[in-house]
Amino acid sequence: AHRRAGARGTARDLLRESLDLAHGLGGNALASRARDELVAAGGRPRRDAIRGRDSLTPSELRVAELAAASRTNRQIAQALFVTQRTVENHLTSTYAKLGITARPELGAALSGAPPAPSGARRTAPTSR
Repeated sequence: AHRRAGARGTARDLLRESLDLAHGLGGNALASRARDELVAAGGRPRRDAIRGRDSLTPSELRVAELAAASRTNRQIAQALFVTQRTVENHLTSTYAKLGITARPELGAALSGAPPAPSGARRTAPTSR
């Protein structure tokens, strides 16, 4: 409706969110329709997800996996033949897409586990 009314920017924002939700919930038909509408509104989606592991580019995923394996930015840059600044940029983007704020959270975020609240310690459940 927004696209047809000429509000293409608003339409793109809503359609990106819709595409992400449909993809995340396995609604392939709905995701396909949202993608088609997004393209008609002038959007160029690279991938269906805008959050989570599926939203990462191949380069971001490689960098994130190496960082999760306790490699330093310098080691990652040398292994991938890129600059340290490129590694930093990929990690910044990765943190935003995964909804995390620190390197120790990468492993859980990449595996799909929900992140622990910041400052909270994970403890084993107790039985009463």
